[in-house]
Amino acid sequence: VFFCAWSYPHRITAVLAMGLVFTKIWERLATKQEMRILMVGLDAAGKTTILYKFKLGEVVTTTPTVGFNVETVEYRNLSFNVWDVGGQ
Repeated sequence: VFFCAWSYPHRITAVLAMGLVFTKIWERLATKQEMRILMVGLDAAGKTTILYKFKLGEVVTTTPTVGFNVETVEYRNLSFNVWDVGGQ
């Protein structure tokens, strides 16, 4: 007795769903995604230091933030638009 996988409708649905899963995974891995991050916290908590550590890869001396800092940080296929809002 020969059974064809395509002779059952529920198997066709499963195969199509599996193909859709692979497509979604590939899109996430292959395409560049943009994300936004808002950093808020108390004064002198290290928000600006963390931002520039991610951006430059080294710790820099910072002054108190008046207003906000906006930087774009690239990592693999992700692009983070980071907003660092001053405390108070």
